[in-house]
Amino acid sequence: MELSDSVQKGLQSLSDPAVFDQGSFPVLLDVSFRSLGSLRGDAAVLDRPELKKVDQLVLKQCHAAAASFILEAVKHDLDPSSVSSHLEEIGFSSERIEIFLSAYQKHKKELEGLLASIGNRPTLINDVSWRLQYHMKNGQVDKVNEPFYLISLNTENKGTSEDINFTCSMEQLQDLVGKLKDAAKSAEKASQM
Repeated sequence: MELSDSVQKGLQSLSDPAVFDQGSFPVLLDVSFRSLGSLRGDAAVLDRPELKKVDQLVLKQCHAAAASFILEAVKHDLDPSSVSSHLEEIGFSSERIEIFLSAYQKHKKELEGLLASIGNRPTLINDVSWRLQYHMKNGQVDKVNEPFYLISLNTENKGTSEDINFTCSMEQLQDLVGKLKDAAKSAEKASQM
């Protein structure tokens, strides 16, 4: 897990007992975890009595660094020992690492769910059904006798199931099948590299 210089600098300040004492350190961690889990932004999130004695610029930098580190750790699904190793490298004491790990384990599942709900995942195709039909005649010509296919794709996106229905001629279906075969070959080649 790579961290930017500003995040590392913020975490180093957070690890410094001269900047964050025994009372303000756990409060900033709690605020950082809670603000990430909150659906609404709260401008007064850092307006806590325990944090009043910390320089406001350093406080904001450390809050942003802690939030960034937490999100990266959850995104990479780091276990407590990996988180502990990263924090040790930055200079956290064992006592502060314990406090951090306790909060991390308490909020990890909630943050995993939050991260999973963000972004655009491609729709999954669960099933395909089709039916062959014939146009016998239409409004302009008495006899058409043209086959067409009704295709139904059962898809799933973010846990909701949806059917996508469309029709196509035999030529269009052959073109679609050819493109799908090309995509399957490309995916197979990519997986063999």
